Amino acid sequence: MTFVLACAIGILIGSGIWLVLRPRTFQVICGLSLLSYGVNLFIFGVGRPRVGAPPLLTKGGYVDTAAYADPLPQALVLTAIVIGFATTALFLVVLIASRGTTGTDHVDGQEPGR
Repeated sequence: MTFVLACAIGILIGSGIWLVLRPRTFQVICGLSLLSYGVNLFIFGVGRPRVGAPPLLTKGGYVDTAAYADPLPQALVLTAIVIGFATTALFLVVLIASRGTTGTDHVDGQEPGR
């Protein structure tokens, strides 16, 4: 599972960087989204995901903390998803306004090949 998670993170980060370097604004926005998904997976993977492990400790005497999932990375990823969604929506509104003003979504204002 660790290898699959590492490959998914690498593919998302690599694809995101490639799209961020593209000249079109929409591709840059998609690249930033892919980068945020890759970082979210990385943060989630740092928290040692466990199947069937409860995230909270129960009342009682001795508790083996290795048997529990770490809730902090889960909370960070959930917060990052909400912030990423809001940021992407803001970027798309700016893209639509820019396209209405200039007539293109190309970075330098001109279509490629012109």
